[in-house]
Amino acid sequence: MSEPAAISSGIAERYATAVFDLAREAGQIPNLESDIEALDAALADSAELSAVISSPVYGRAEQGNAITAVARQMGLSPMLVNTLGLMAAKRRLFVLPQLVRQLQAMIAEEKGEVTAEVTSATELNAGQIEALASAINGKIGKTVKVNMTVDQSLIGGLIVKVGSKMIDTSIRSKLAHLQNAMKEVG
Repeated sequence: MSEPAAISSGIAERYATAVFDLAREAGQIPNLESDIEALDAALADSAELSAVISSPVYGRAEQGNAITAVARQMGLSPMLVNTLGLMAAKRRLFVLPQLVRQLQAMIAEEKGEVTAEVTSATELNAGQIEALASAINGKIGKTVKVNMTVDQSLIGGLIVKVGSKMIDTSIRSKLAHLQNAMKEVG
């Protein structure tokens, strides 16, 4: 990990820990979870919001006013609005995406959940996703939340990532292994 990325991760982790601890003490973990989901969606959907949090062109006051206005408009909890305002005042809004990921991980751990990143060649229906989540749950013993993506270059099969473990059953991967084996023979 590069030094700037490590610094950003450390900053995000400190803010996330503080916010999470405050929410836990207040019994507001479910509210924090919905706030974080809304904030994550806003960051993904709005290029303007991403520009405001990461651009050095905007001053502390401009960033603070913009992020608190957006947060209040979204109906985020006062604790999170205040945290975002503090981050803007300290010129730390650039770590907001990492903060969101950290808080999502902390909330999932608190709930005993794990996230499985699943990539498939075609869109899976709800029954298939549920069966996959059930199979993963049977192996690891925790509630599984599935994040689906589609990559048609896989040709067929799945790539499943849970934590640091990855299972690649894609046709693309099998063809690559076969090609490597043929190169070694010839």
